Amino acid sequence: MKWKLDKKDFKPFLQSLMVEYDLFAPVQLAEGVSVYKKIDRPDEVDLSSSNTQKPTKEVFFPQSETMFRYEKTGNQHQVTSTEEVERKRVILGARPCDIQAVLLIDQVFSGKEYTDVYYVNKRKATTIIGMACDHPLSPCFCSSMKGGPFHREGSDLLLIDLGEAYLVELLTEKGMTFQKNKFFKEALAKEINSAKEIEERATKKTDGSLPVAGIEKRLDQMMESPFWERVQEKCIGCRICTYLCPTCHCFDIVDEALTNKGQRVRNWDSCLSSLYSQETSGHNPRPTNRERTRQRIMHKFNYFPKNFDRIACVGCGRCIIYCPVNFDIRQTIKEIQNSILQNEK
Repeated sequence: MKWKLDKKDFKPFLQSLMVEYDLFAPVQLAEGVSVYKKIDRPDEVDLSSSNTQKPTKEVFFPQSETMFRYEKTGNQHQVTSTEEVERKRVILGARPCDIQAVLLIDQVFSGKEYTDVYYVNKRKATTIIGMACDHPLSPCFCSSMKGGPFHREGSDLLLIDLGEAYLVELLTEKGMTFQKNKFFKEALAKEINSAKEIEERATKKTDGSLPVAGIEKRLDQMMESPFWERVQEKCIGCRICTYLCPTCHCFDIVDEALTNKGQRVRNWDSCLSSLYSQETSGHNPRPTNRERTRQRIMHKFNYFPKNFDRIACVGCGRCIIYCPVNFDIRQTIKEIQNSILQNEK
């Protein structure tokens, strides 16, 4: 059974969620940047954008996160961890590409060899209400990355915009707990059919032809290729592509200390930073932009697939939209794969 949520009931629905959950949703900041943040009032929620500039991953893996605080009083030392999550959480309006990215990061922070309690505790406490993309942007290529504008994997509930209402699909056990929500009504056949038509139109708009099959094998042969010298020439190393990427998960840890107290903080980092790989000795194995650009591409399309059997890209298009020098990763992928064809001839 599918349900619908009338838009006139949307704000009361959000208000009811906030009684039981911490609600995270897209908002527009005064600086014009769209992000996911904890909502204090339903009026803050802004679902008008196809995607936020900063990705959903920030709800689980904040840009800057205090891991624990410590204080010395006399001969006593007290350490207070911040790993506990006090309330259940809901993410509202996450797009399918961002949700796919969360599933990829899950494998890093909650894998067999390592469990990051700061990430995992937030993840377990969170219900994801996804929002289907009825109007994908031209730089989106999610369909080439085993996704799509209506991809349902990872969503607990999925909302489909019908104009005057949202069609609601309950997809998981967490999602089924909303079945008795007083604002949900049984969807009519015409509304279900309308949602199918919207999905078909949206799917046709996304690029599903990008040649990514076998790219990790080709990259195995390209470690010392002159290709990297050419492809890095445009990049200015601003790192915006990695900071806004929903799958990038590199971080640095620093201690911020005063005389008798302090805190340990985890901050986003980037493999495109000149200091990222620098060793204590001063040696840097990636001394130029060539090696750092290569690392970014190799990690997404070679190292990650070898470790987790998935390319670490979901085709959200942020790195294309916000790059100040118009570096287009789609073109880079095509050039890498075209070199395969040239060698096979």
